[in-house]
Amino acid sequence: MNNKERIFHAALFEVIALAIIIPVSSMITGKETSELAIVGVGLSLFTVVWNYFYNIGFDRIFGEDRTGRSLTLRIAHTAGFEGGMIFITVPTVAWFLGISIFNALLLEAGFLVFFFFYATGFNWLYDRYQPYKLMAIKS
Repeated sequence: MNNKERIFHAALFEVIALAIIIPVSSMITGKETSELAIVGVGLSLFTVVWNYFYNIGFDRIFGEDRTGRSLTLRIAHTAGFEGGMIFITVPTVAWFLGISIFNALLLEAGFLVFFFFYATGFNWLYDRYQPYKLMAIKS
């Protein structure tokens, strides 16, 4: 994956995730969608940077051929990524929303479940259909 495709991949991932997670989080927490959008966009910006460097490292270790990756490797990829994110997201969410670390951890647990399945499915579909390459062919 070249740098342009990595940026496209990360941005597409985050935009779709925010469109799902902000309204659902608002319904669950009772917080305003505008407040959750600020948290979501801020964390998404961090996530895009983390995603970029994490995937470069992952590809160096496991190779560039993503289409042949097993489900086990995809699950390990997602678990490693989300494990790294938890160290930033929990204290940030607790601080910004004015909730306890425990409540932020509960909220994060919901996010982890969502993103575990979302990331696995998104990356599988992305690798299978490679929209960035399809766009380049049409150009």
